Amino acid sequence: MTHSHPYPRPDLQGAATRNTTAVHLLTAFAKSAPALDDMWQHVFAALDDTSALIIEIDQLRTALAATRYQRANLIAAIRATLAARRDGERDPLYYIRDELKAQTHTRGGGR
Repeated sequence: MTHSHPYPRPDLQGAATRNTTAVHLLTAFAKSAPALDDMWQHVFAALDDTSALIIEIDQLRTALAATRYQRANLIAAIRATLAARRDGERDPLYYIRDELKAQTHTRGGGR
């Protein structure tokens, strides 16, 4: 089953490159219009935020991917448990316990 993202993923490297280009262009403009120094400071402060935001987005993407992986594994364990119950296995909850143990162990430092 293929899942598509509801929102397109922004190109973070492209955004960083465009931000750097904007800084270079605005630096040239700022030198030619020193009377607007206060305004330039606000613009450059806003552009400086881009790097921190890119790092934050990257970290959030990584965390989201890990959460999605854990969720998929839990769903698989639930399905295995339901099938085991239906098949009359002695301990159908084993699959859920095993996955929960694996996820707890992974968060603690390794699987």
